[in-house]
Amino acid sequence: MTTLSPENSLSARQSASFILVKRKPPIDKTEWDSFFDENGHLAKSRDFICVNILERGLHPFVRTEAWKFLTGYFSWQSSQDERLTVDSMRRKNYKALCQMYEKIQPLLENLHRNFIETRNNIKYQQGFHEMVMLFQLMVEHDHETFWLFQFFLQKTGKGAGAVQSLFPWFCLCFQRAFKSFDDVWRLWEVLLTGKPCRNFQVLVAYSMLQMVREQVLQESMGGDDILLACNNLIDLDADELISAACVVYAELIQKD
Repeated sequence: MTTLSPENSLSARQSASFILVKRKPPIDKTEWDSFFDENGHLAKSRDFICVNILERGLHPFVRTEAWKFLTGYFSWQSSQDERLTVDSMRRKNYKALCQMYEKIQPLLENLHRNFIETRNNIKYQQGFHEMVMLFQLMVEHDHETFWLFQFFLQKTGKGAGAVQSLFPWFCLCFQRAFKSFDDVWRLWEVLLTGKPCRNFQVLVAYSMLQMVREQVLQESMGGDDILLACNNLIDLDADELISAACVVYAELIQKD
């Protein structure tokens, strides 16, 4: 997490208040465009933009472009012309990958079949199809879906990939616990900002656990049962969850 200080505590509490009480409308296309100069370079600081995303969220018309910055698809230091070049390159690379896959698909299917037959203890890992679907709904082109998903996993999936027991929790935030797809996007774009701290997803998970705390204690649940209880949560509001996690962060700082 970031350096603990009274200033961070105050900032986190202010963010929690803005999200639920004083919240401004989400960042729309006009405001998003105002963050850049005539050449497409940032006119506002990255920190300023990320704090606004934390407190207000993104309008659906802005989300596709903003996520390209948040995931690393585009560099925050790039110009408009540079971004057009990058997007063209990613489109060509994706097309080349598709053509290569068509040529080697029979070999891959044979290898996969042999692998499953010799490693029958390996189970299918659920979750990736939910993630891909959300990217498909967000963007227009297949190459955007592919590369956004790749960069997203690079930025968020390292810990989940290294520790298998964390992967189901990682996927939980893509499933049906939330009111809408917009709530899922809202949560993940906040996590991608790194605000108010780098490991904010831990505090989000803690806030979810607090919702089932009494059930866990009464039934003396273990890890799998706790995950199932969280999986049974429905109609979660992303703003309420983010705000609760901000309050937890502020309390941790004050106690330090």
